[in-house]
Amino acid sequence: MDCLKKLNVTSHFLIVRTLIFIIVFSGLSIFISCSTIRMAPKKQLLNAVQRNLKDGVQQYKYLMTLLPPPDNFAKSYENNKLITAKSDDWISGFYPGTLLYLYKATGDTVLKNEAQRIMLSLAKEQYNTTNHDVGFMMYNSFGNLYKADPKPEYKQILINSAKSLSTRFNAKVGSIKSWDSKDPSDFLVIIDNMMNLELLCWATRATGDSSYYKIAVTHANTAMKNHFRPDYSSFHLVNYNPETGKVKQKKTVQGFADSSSWARGQAWGLYGFTMMYRETGDQKYLEQANRIASYILNHPHLPEDKIPYWDYHASNIPNAYRDASAAAIMASALIELSGYNKDDLSKKQFIAAERILLTFSGDEYKARPGTNGGFLLKHSVGHFPAKSQIDVPLSYADYYFVEAMLRYNKTLEFRK
Repeated sequence: MDCLKKLNVTSHFLIVRTLIFIIVFSGLSIFISCSTIRMAPKKQLLNAVQRNLKDGVQQYKYLMTLLPPPDNFAKSYENNKLITAKSDDWISGFYPGTLLYLYKATGDTVLKNEAQRIMLSLAKEQYNTTNHDVGFMMYNSFGNLYKADPKPEYKQILINSAKSLSTRFNAKVGSIKSWDSKDPSDFLVIIDNMMNLELLCWATRATGDSSYYKIAVTHANTAMKNHFRPDYSSFHLVNYNPETGKVKQKKTVQGFADSSSWARGQAWGLYGFTMMYRETGDQKYLEQANRIASYILNHPHLPEDKIPYWDYHASNIPNAYRDASAAAIMASALIELSGYNKDDLSKKQFIAAERILLTFSGDEYKARPGTNGGFLLKHSVGHFPAKSQIDVPLSYADYYFVEAMLRYNKTLEFRK
């Protein structure tokens, strides 16, 4: 169902959100179904989350002291050295976004002030048309800031960002181009790009211009058709012919093999289709998210603690590296997804998210304050085939970990 065919653009989102039980709390959308509400809260995990958030504030204040001024964004910590990036890097929104999430959790204005400081140099990326990750960069930063402090200038930055992202859409392919190629006959789309559609859905709500929404829906539909195997594992990259829209190639870049399941790619798909169901109310996206979740949670190589190996088919399992970033994305998505389902399905998804958060709350994955370069989580994998960022903290792992904890906290308030 395309909601725009049946509802006025400016009103249908509110109706759909009401129907699927969306609750907005302090700028963070939390999603709860009746079956989830009936589940008993876990006091142990709630207490751990409070400690984690407190430690997060301490860690990020420490990270602030290590960050070279004036316009460097925290990325990772390797060999006792903080790794940074400039504003045009796809990860640039995660550092200010995490600061803003921690500010929401604690009210510590030092964090908000630091986020606003670094976002002064990020603002220019609203006009960046060379990067499909404008959604990551701008919605995770300015989107969160706008929710906390809805100033018109922040809204305009987000609208301009959506315009920039839209320039990468090819109607013949039905997708937003992810990576540019030296070969003009290539049109490269990666599963990660599902995450950038949230900015476009927001832009239609904010402006009444349905074109953004239509691009997001078209891209999601194309990804459903071409990015997934019959078992709902995902290819990392699909290469299209930009003139005909036909698929030329399906492969991996960051995974173990073209036929394997890269763990973070699976998590991007899970999160992206869950988000698209929230934004559209279209049942096919809920079904897609549930099938991806089933693939992950029933996979024979998923460890009991629910922190996946960097690829579900890595050659040296059980000695392969784990990827905390994939698990953090999964936890946040599963909390939301469980709110759209009922009974055993909802319970299984929610309990899996709780297991991830419990695992992250232990010493194996959570860094001691004053260590790990100021990052909260250890043991993520960025790009294993390129031998880059292996078994290190990553800014996006922290972002989705904190987001998952905030979502969990909110569900607990409704289950007491």
